[in-house]
Amino acid sequence: MAEMPKNVKEIFEMMPAQFNADAAKGMNSVIQFNLSGDGDMGGQYHAIIKDGQLEVAKGVHASPSMTMTMAGSDYLDMTTGKLNGQMAFMSGKLKIAGDMGLAMKMQQLFKMG
Repeated sequence: MAEMPKNVKEIFEMMPAQFNADAAKGMNSVIQFNLSGDGDMGGQYHAIIKDGQLEVAKGVHASPSMTMTMAGSDYLDMTTGKLNGQMAFMSGKLKIAGDMGLAMKMQQLFKMG
C-alpha cells in the first residue's frame, strides 16, 4: 500500500502516480483546486488531463473545466478516505463550480491508498 500524503503539497506530488490513464482516455479537462490553509496544507493547483495524460502544476489555470474549493485539511481527509466526497459536498465543505460530471469522475481518475 502506498504511503498516505500528510499534506496538500504531497497529494499533488503523488497525483501522477495515482492517475488512472485508462479512465482518462479521450478526456480534455482542467481541474482547478483552490485549497485554503497555511503552508503545505493549502494552495492553488491545477491538473490538466488530456488524451490519457496528466500534468499537475501549482497556480491558477485561465480556463478550468471545473473548480474545486475547500479547506486543505478537508481535501487531505477526502483524499485519504476519512471524509466522503459526497458528504463533504452536501455539508458545504466542498464547493464545485463548472463540470459536475467531471467531479463525479474524480474517484475513477485518481486512486489513493
